[in-house]
Amino acid sequence: MTAEQLKLDVGNAISVSALLLRPYNARACFVFAHGAGAGMSHPFMETIAAGLGERGIATLRYQFPYMEHGSKRPDAAPIAHAAVRAASAEAARRCPGLPLIAGGKSFGGRMTSQAQAIAPLAGVSGLAFLGFPLHPAGKPSVARAAHLTEIKIPMLFMQGVRDDLAELALLKPVVEDLGCLASLHLVQEADHSFHVLKRSGRTDAEAASEVLDALSAWVGGLDAM
Repeated sequence: MTAEQLKLDVGNAISVSALLLRPYNARACFVFAHGAGAGMSHPFMETIAAGLGERGIATLRYQFPYMEHGSKRPDAAPIAHAAVRAASAEAARRCPGLPLIAGGKSFGGRMTSQAQAIAPLAGVSGLAFLGFPLHPAGKPSVARAAHLTEIKIPMLFMQGVRDDLAELALLKPVVEDLGCLASLHLVQEADHSFHVLKRSGRTDAEAASEVLDALSAWVGGLDAM
């Protein structure tokens, strides 16, 4: 695999770091945004990027502006959406001919879906969410899902069954209502970060491998959707 450090112009004199990891046999590229509390170099992000590379999928990871500048307060939605669009456009330039998938972990996935709902991301053929944050912890709601009905490309929701930011009793109907465009893969014993309890008999590595296999298989089946 080759790794390339990049800088993305988000607009309004804002730039952010990005990292393109591309295997020589790449069959697709995942534009992969981080969650609210950790940037693109978090171990989970690195595990997913490396694992996808082993499965023939390139990744373009990037920072949101607030993370780039050391703030703990996530960007306002328009700024985050601009970062999503800049990263998707850069992936299209760097990986011509490869199918593009966009999405990410938690906050990053939700900002990607919002951007897609407002105006389709050029060249992006599917969205993949690693722990979609349907609601804040302890405040069950489906309000954050309202925009998903505006999305007209396939979506994959990968969710831990113990995720306290997406109660399954609420998430399952949301995905069902999206019809054939949406798929849900549940990771047993996993929480929002895909951590599993030791007493479950599973390991975090096994949960991550399941996520990687599910995402890889879904990407492979996009042409049939």
